[in-house]
Amino acid sequence: MNDPRALAARVIARLYQDRGSLQRLLPWAEKQVDEKDRSLLRELCYGTARFAPRLELMLNKLLRKPVKDEELEALMLVGLYQLEYTRIPDHAAIAATVEAARAIKLGHATGVVNGVLRNALRNKEALTRKLSGNPQFSSAHPEWLQQAVKGAWGTDTRTIFTANNENPPMTLRVNQSQISRDDYLQQLQDAGIGAEPCAFSAAGLILESPVAVSHLPGFEDGLVSVQDQSAQLAAPLLDPQPGERVLDACAAPGGKTCHLLELQPDLDLSALDIEEERLDRVIENLERLGMGAQIICADAAEPEHWWDGEPFDRILLDAPCSATGVIRRNPDIKLLRRPEDIQELAQLQGKILRAMWRLLKPGGTLLYATCSILPEENSAQVARFVAETPDARDNTPQLLHGEPWGLPQDVGMQLLPGLHAGDGFYYAKLEKAQDS
Repeated sequence: MNDPRALAARVIARLYQDRGSLQRLLPWAEKQVDEKDRSLLRELCYGTARFAPRLELMLNKLLRKPVKDEELEALMLVGLYQLEYTRIPDHAAIAATVEAARAIKLGHATGVVNGVLRNALRNKEALTRKLSGNPQFSSAHPEWLQQAVKGAWGTDTRTIFTANNENPPMTLRVNQSQISRDDYLQQLQDAGIGAEPCAFSAAGLILESPVAVSHLPGFEDGLVSVQDQSAQLAAPLLDPQPGERVLDACAAPGGKTCHLLELQPDLDLSALDIEEERLDRVIENLERLGMGAQIICADAAEPEHWWDGEPFDRILLDAPCSATGVIRRNPDIKLLRRPEDIQELAQLQGKILRAMWRLLKPGGTLLYATCSILPEENSAQVARFVAETPDARDNTPQLLHGEPWGLPQDVGMQLLPGLHAGDGFYYAKLEKAQDS
């Protein structure tokens, strides 16, 4: 199969079936299309997922009866996305989407696809008016997530949703053990790549337009990595010191692992993750930067199976979470995440946090981090832990480089999409009492 629309429909259908994510499905799909069509395939997959909650409502209004074939339904969502959000000429988008139905052996349904898309084109304004009062249509977020974000952030909700529906910038982390940010910025300018310094991260640069990493000066030599500026705050907040024993728990794909070593090369650093395949990414990133760490494939929640008994000076716990702070980068979260997931994740986070605390030296530091914007996973989670743990104290700084950097919570700091420059992230810096 080499029809990008047909493959996009197959990817979207698998998301609805909970059979993968865009990060895992797209590499598979890209291998099946010509190189010239890969950017279109990526646009169709990411764009359709980003606006799926809105497109679903449109499709339901356009269909006379529900469609039973999930790939056919996904193909029509891909078709509607093209008509609503791309510069592809309408007639070309419709014709190509109808042809894609044949590519996925749905030739019997070409009339349905053609009819739905032409009807959408003819009745676009009326359809928009009819649906404009529906919060799922206006926000392009599923109802449960609308309610969760509104309950947490009130009047900031619209700003968050607007940011989630935008394409994210490409942000770089300069390896300051090799080159200063100013000098690397000059290299970018010499290469004709526009960029500006990040507001919060001392190592960060935001590109004016995304580029292939192969075009970045010194990428293969480890001068720079791709990482959102909110994620770049983890290593400086943990603040490792020379010779310390440090654990990066839930480390994959390794961006924070590498940043810790960039800040402090003289570390006894262990990178832990439960998925062996994802640890391969950690190893690749370390090798590109010419760095090393002990790699451990194990469950952070069960240290009795892998810990050697020697406590750590510092622990970075980038806990598994709903990823509701990085929807702009991973729009398939809108399709993959379910409301019941939040409580399950909160229980897992609490279990891992308690396990990691036992591994921390008296006087040590644990940095709890998530890319979530939901308090159940963040401030409420850590506040409960601190209340139940006599030797735990919140020491999260409210200033970085002398400037405010997030929204202070009862415990920790929250960054929100749209309100702050980077992705949505939460950090809580916890100190363990010396006499524990």
